[in-house]
Amino acid sequence: MKKFLKCLISILLLCYLVGAVAWSRLQARDAMCSGVAIVVLDSLNSNFVTAHEIARELGDFSNDAPSMKLTDIDTDSIERRLGLIDKIESVQCRIYTDNTVRIDIDPLHPVLRVFDRNKSYYINKDGKRISATARYHTDLPVVSGHFDSTFRAVSLLPLVRYINSDSTWNALVTQIKVDGPNNIILVPVIHGHVINIGDMEHLDSKFDRIRMAYTDILPVKGWNYYDTISVKWGGQIVSTRRAKALHHTVSAVDLEAEHEEPDLGTMLAGDTAGVVSSNAKRSN
Repeated sequence: MKKFLKCLISILLLCYLVGAVAWSRLQARDAMCSGVAIVVLDSLNSNFVTAHEIARELGDFSNDAPSMKLTDIDTDSIERRLGLIDKIESVQCRIYTDNTVRIDIDPLHPVLRVFDRNKSYYINKDGKRISATARYHTDLPVVSGHFDSTFRAVSLLPLVRYINSDSTWNALVTQIKVDGPNNIILVPVIHGHVINIGDMEHLDSKFDRIRMAYTDILPVKGWNYYDTISVKWGGQIVSTRRAKALHHTVSAVDLEAEHEEPDLGTMLAGDTAGVVSSNAKRSN
């Protein structure tokens, strides 16, 4: 008898669960949307996108949603549609237990601003870009130069990430000027000179030599002594003096096992070049 009662109770509980699930699904099928909430997660206050703009992009959805069944609302379609907007980094659309639809918008997170002739735009870490307007403003590394399909501004992202990862370089470099893929120029906060790193290969070696120039050479020679410091050639620090009438060359010593000959014709400024090594700079 006890086994029969236990079996009967189990069957009744199972029937109850099946009925409850069926009833809840029926209720959900007929449940009406109680409203739409658009939330812009703009912690940087960049104003790249506003809730009003998102509502406008969705057309009549915000107004029509309260008269729609939840089952008729395609959250995936909303995410795909909004994800195509250049000002949006990511979007999530969910239906909550209170029958509201919430759309979370993560605006574009730019990592640099590009000035290309008469154009200006922002780029995020994935290369997604948005045209710059007076409405948007955020303090970012600035890149200037002319870019095309063979050399795009997005190619500079590894360099920007390298600079941003080091507090010293992040504080020092105010602008990146590009005269071509092999003439990338860093403009430091210290006025009077620029730094030519060539291309973006061997960044560790190049920035080690830049650090050497700032710690061992410029404090001795003077911060305005050179107008261009170049680390574009393997194992060397090549400089051009500001005073063109002066002719002074510091002996060259290869700092590494690289033997690429410097092409002084590609120097940006000045006509007198000096190749500085770790041994030569300490003797000055």
